Amino acid sequence: MLFLRVAFCNRFTQPFVMKKFLIIGGVSVLLIFIAVASFLYFGNYSTGIRAGVVVKLSERGFLFKTYEGQMNIGTFGAFKNEDNQLSTVFEFSVPKDRKEVIQALQEVSLTGERVNLHYEEKFFHYIWLGDSKYLITKVERLPQSQQNQPRALPETASPVNPPLPPGQSN
Repeated sequence: MLFLRVAFCNRFTQPFVMKKFLIIGGVSVLLIFIAVASFLYFGNYSTGIRAGVVVKLSERGFLFKTYEGQMNIGTFGAFKNEDNQLSTVFEFSVPKDRKEVIQALQEVSLTGERVNLHYEEKFFHYIWLGDSKYLITKVERLPQSQQNQPRALPETASPVNPPLPPGQSN
């Protein structure tokens, strides 16, 4: 009798255990996928500030309208891009829902002011956020006193004269 009872229980409870295992496993995989996708979408690879003059701002996109722009950094030491060409242009994107950032960028692109752009670099390029991984979060206008002012060279206590070759004098 005990044998029949064990055989009967195993026969009818095993599909239930298997179904429970599949449901728990599927939900676990789905939750892990959602957690990783949320981290990659909402997380930032880096944040920072770039200074320069905005030279281009345009609205682009067929399905997902975004604003794309370029800023001339104007540095002395240029950096290399993927094509091994020297570049001083910073390309960025602005999602359409950031109206105050778009308005400020339009104003400074027309006036040629030097600005600081605060940005977030995403892990991946998402087509609904723009063509670039760099998303502008804030535009900081520099005070008028700092606009287009050349930097003064430090003064030295005494003039530096190069040594003269032997046999020559001043």
